[in-house]
Amino acid sequence: MTHRFYMVDVFAEQSYSGNPLAVIVGEETLSDETMQQFAAEMNFSETTFVKSVPEDNGGYRVRIFTPAREIAFTGHPILGTAWVIRHHVAPKSCTQVRLNLAIGEVLVTFESSADGKEIAWFKAPPMLLGSIAAREPVAAALGLSLEDIETKAPIQVISAGTSAMIVPLCSLDALQRSKLNLEVFTALAAEGFPPLVYIFCRETHLSQNDLCARFFFEAHEVREDPATGNGAAFLGAYLLEHRFLPGSDLSVRIEQGYEIRRPSLIMLRARRLNGAREVSVGGFVIPTVQGELF
Repeated sequence: MTHRFYMVDVFAEQSYSGNPLAVIVGEETLSDETMQQFAAEMNFSETTFVKSVPEDNGGYRVRIFTPAREIAFTGHPILGTAWVIRHHVAPKSCTQVRLNLAIGEVLVTFESSADGKEIAWFKAPPMLLGSIAAREPVAAALGLSLEDIETKAPIQVISAGTSAMIVPLCSLDALQRSKLNLEVFTALAAEGFPPLVYIFCRETHLSQNDLCARFFFEAHEVREDPATGNGAAFLGAYLLEHRFLPGSDLSVRIEQGYEIRRPSLIMLRARRLNGAREVSVGGFVIPTVQGELF
């Protein structure tokens, strides 16, 4: 049996930028082992497998795999998979796509930008603000000095299906110099901190953007993600909680991936509504490849 697959660049303003994603249609006929093997073969940060027909709630079941394991939630696979469903799976044109993930339902909506480009948005699930980390060991883990760490807000773990440590930095120079020391990082992980680090600063490469970010993770070695949707969602909750930016209804452009030659643009909306945090993440999706999996 063959299965259709699509490759797209998510959070990309042009082809071969942003974060690449492989989407395979026909999840219901593939074994867990086959899905994991294909994800390892692709070696993207994530690969998704989508059921070819909707379920009772009108949503499409989606499973997300890294090269090493299945995960419950992460950002760019949500947008990229919804784009593929909208354009290649759903029986008719739609302005929203419902995904049934391990963490529950996620609704992706589609809007047009001022210049007519299609933007995909998802509303982030509820997020938990967790442990505060000391600046000294985190600075050491990033190969930075204590002076490179922003003091306006803490280093904090935020969770929603997965967890990441949010680290504010003082400058773009500090962000560019950051290099994860695996030995020190492993010691932090042994204390219960997640093996995922999202660093950001207010200085940017492009003047039209508001924040610059990088995202490191450990997968037998230190790797860097070119565009991190769930990291941006975590950042939205963080910005609201610590009032890092002025205002209570935020619209933020985040650039990422410049240091690994995959420039990306992530759009973030964050506000407080009836006392609760409401965070949405959006971006462009650009198709690059389609074919068949044998």
